[in-house]
Amino acid sequence: MSFPVALPFEPVLLLWVGAVFLLAGTVKGTIGLGLPSISLGLLAATMDIKLAMILLLAPNVVTNLWQAFTGGHFRMLLKRLWLFLLCAAVAIWLGSAALDLVDAKALGALLGLLLAVYALLGLLRPPLSLSPRHEIWAGPLVGGLNGVLTGLTGSFVVPGVPYLQALGFTRDQLVQAMGMLFMASTLGLGVSLGGRSMLSVDLLVLSGICVLPALLGMSLGRRLRDRLSETGFKKVFYGSLLLLGGYIVARWIVQ
Repeated sequence: MSFPVALPFEPVLLLWVGAVFLLAGTVKGTIGLGLPSISLGLLAATMDIKLAMILLLAPNVVTNLWQAFTGGHFRMLLKRLWLFLLCAAVAIWLGSAALDLVDAKALGALLGLLLAVYALLGLLRPPLSLSPRHEIWAGPLVGGLNGVLTGLTGSFVVPGVPYLQALGFTRDQLVQAMGMLFMASTLGLGVSLGGRSMLSVDLLVLSGICVLPALLGMSLGRRLRDRLSETGFKKVFYGSLLLLGGYIVARWIVQ
């Protein structure tokens, strides 16, 4: 796969990508999640999903680094989730193997479906519970499936986040566990894309530039957090994500 060298530095594209990461960073700064889902969904609706996946790498690493390693629960979570995280990262290689074999529009539709499912789970909030004795087999299974879907679409959230929600963590533990999943998935995705020669210096530079609006958005989101209802904002977030996912799927059906 190759992209025109001049593409990442076209002014209109730079403005659009910057605006997307500013918005996604603002959402993450406000409610603690949503940067990969919002940015990937908006970018994939307007460009090749493989390009969108690459642009997401640097902002995801930087914004999830703090989330993964702060909170005071890293050692406990790693001891409990290491096999789940390992399978989630390694299986990305399997999913990315199909990137050049599957039509990009079909991959975009799969991404839209995953975003819609994630949004519905967030809106409906069904009770999720998993007995600890089932983690020994459920962790690798869910992690592997999450990794394959990440390799295909760049989305880290389904079924990994619902699985973590079912483990009975406290809110702080869950936030840190999601950060660890997103961090492991981002690294796995970067290695997989690089190993398949899908990265270029130009795209990595643009991905690095995207860190700035993402961090600016997070700073803005933190300021908004105290002025907005977190519950209400989450409903708007999940509702918007549902519409975005539905739009991506509908566009694929029409085309």
